[in-house]
Amino acid sequence: MRIVHLTDRLTDRGGAPRHLLSLVRAQAERGHDVHVVAGREGPLSEDVSAVRHRLPGLDARTARRVGLDALLLGLEPDVVHVHTVMNPIALDAAAAWGAVFTVQDHRPFCPARGKWTAGGAVCRRPFSPEVCAECFDDPAYEAEMLGLTRARRTALAGATVVVLSDYMRGELVAAGLRPDLVHVVPPFADFPEDRPPAPEAAGPPCVLFAGRLVAAKGPLDAVDAWRRSGVGLPLVVAGTGPLRDSVEAAGAEVLGWTAHRDLPALFRRSRALLMTSRWQEPFGIVGLEAASFGVPVAAWDSGGIREWHRGPLAAWGDLDGLAQGLRDAVGSRASAPEGFERDVLMDRLERIYGLSECRMSHR
Repeated sequence: MRIVHLTDRLTDRGGAPRHLLSLVRAQAERGHDVHVVAGREGPLSEDVSAVRHRLPGLDARTARRVGLDALLLGLEPDVVHVHTVMNPIALDAAAAWGAVFTVQDHRPFCPARGKWTAGGAVCRRPFSPEVCAECFDDPAYEAEMLGLTRARRTALAGATVVVLSDYMRGELVAAGLRPDLVHVVPPFADFPEDRPPAPEAAGPPCVLFAGRLVAAKGPLDAVDAWRRSGVGLPLVVAGTGPLRDSVEAAGAEVLGWTAHRDLPALFRRSRALLMTSRWQEPFGIVGLEAASFGVPVAAWDSGGIREWHRGPLAAWGDLDGLAQGLRDAVGSRASAPEGFERDVLMDRLERIYGLSECRMSHR
């Protein structure tokens, strides 16, 4: 099967790009002819198990014409699979090819902060201009984002859509997508066995936070919960972003961006992982990865986290509850949750691809 993946940027930084690379590697190992088409390429610390192509405009956030039809006619794919593309014109063109769309985040149904309001509360209401206006104070920017969100959602109408959690499926159905066309295929922990084994630990025991240092991920909340817990272990942060200086000033040891291949050594060092997502987490793959190494996760109940987290979760925004969860986690061991085995999930995805193949054969 020739599978063509479309993405805005080919990189290994961030959960969504990592998920794409995991799918590409698994499909190549299954003998498929895999291609990745990207608007641009960012930092890559590993080889990509696919033929790579560039398509200018695929990385545009606003409507911009792209030469997608000509490229796909040349490649003759059996399946087109779209990831993280937000250009409405490119989305429409892919939909005309019967593409499968993986919706990794909230942008097709939330124009603002990822189901987290400007007032600092969880948003549980579906997209509408009246509801979403509360998160904007610039009328021109509001109009632009509402228009883009509506165009992205319209492009997905009638398409086969894959999401990583039941939480995301519920959001898309509430936004108007057909329930029978929205399928849940969660990610899997991807640490290939053919890489050299990581050392037992990258340093002394610690509490770990891993993610971008932006408000939506709540790194300063993680520092606060860690201090309140009094666990007596250093807080080590794997990630970077605009809040890096503030996180370091608050007392955490910030490592900066950490390559995926180096995470096992960090997990072996960690006695617990903190997850303080302010936005509603589409899945939270780093937590699944930590649990696969026996690292317990202390987290808020955010988005899709409860679908893989097997223990109690603190109420969203409850710092004292999260601190207690961290105290309980340190000294315990997690078990890898069942239902996230790579081959099982890849079989499920290939069954969904079958729907796309039927549609494309009638072009």
